[in-house]
Order: sequence, then C-alpha cells, then structure tokens
Amino acid sequence: MAFKIYTKTGDKGTTSLIGGTKVLKSHYRIESYGTIDELNSYIGLVKDMLQPVHQGSTLPEIQDRLFTIGSALACDPNKETALKIPDLKQSDIQLLEDEMDKMDEVLEPMKSFILPGGHPTISTIHIARCVCRRAERLCVQLMDIGEPVEPLILQYLNRLSDYLFILARYAGHLLAVPDIPWKPRV
Repeated sequence: MAFKIYTKTGDKGTTSLIGGTKVLKSHYRIESYGTIDELNSYIGLVKDMLQPVHQGSTLPEIQDRLFTIGSALACDPNKETALKIPDLKQSDIQLLEDEMDKMDEVLEPMKSFILPGGHPTISTIHIARCVCRRAERLCVQLMDIGEPVEPLILQYLNRLSDYLFILARYAGHLLAVPDIPWKPRV
C-alpha cells in the first residue's frame, strides 16, 4: 500500500512534535518551524530565479541547514527522541560569513539605506530576508516563554538574514541592476 500524505490527525487543530507530544498548531514551536519551512521555500525560489546568472552551491546548503533547524525545532525539548537529528555547526555560520565576504568584494560600498526592488529576483531575496528575520523573532519568543532553543540556531538565522541582504545586492550586481537608495522625505 502506498503512503498517503494525509493522516487526518490534525483535523482538530493539534499536531505532534517529534517525541509524540501533542500541541496546538498555534504553539510558538509550530509557528517557528513552520516559518523555517516558509523560508526554505523562498530560498528554493531564489535559487531558481538566480540560476541563469549564478550557479553557487550555497543556497542548497542553506536549504539543508534549514531542514536541520526545522527538525530541531520540531522536537519536544523535554523528551528523548529515537530519531537522529543532524546538528548545526559553527562552520555553517562561518560558511555564510565567508560567502558574504566574497560577494561584498565586488559590491560598491553602501552610502545610504537601500530599498528592496529593481528586479523580481532582488525583491524575492528581500522577502526571504524578511521571513528569515521573522523566524529569528519567533525563536526568540520561544526562548522568552522558557522553551529551549539551541543558540547556534539564533546565530545562524541572524547571519542568514545578513547573507540574504548581501545576496540581494549581489544579485543586482549580476543582473546589472543598481541599488535603489532610500531618499527620505525631509
């Protein structure tokens, strides 16, 4: 018999964490890993949109790390799980920093705040950056209510949002689309 994607177990607004604990689908833990999933989908879209001009391997790596983060957030922190969850490592953060440094070498220095836009690819990367910041805030909210969150997760999400900002500017460079400076009304 083929595996069915629908289980009907969540029809009443609850779901299970890895470890079996039932929680409401509105729980911060569900909201946090759901936002990580949304971010991963945007990263896939960015990867597809950049493919004609950029063939880097960093975005698939990021998608893999986001699955790692989502898996960690989906675990009940109070239960031991038989499922082997991959670890996030300091080297994952270093990869983002190294990639930012490489991209930054070819970019003009910023002289003002910049507005998202100029090309659908650039705008999409900025949307991914905003979703990443939301995921980070949700993880902080989890910690604020006493739920443990691995510190490397927060560091990774913080660095990833920076990476996405630089990537948006780098995409503009590759596409020959200049930054749009914010010119505040005074």
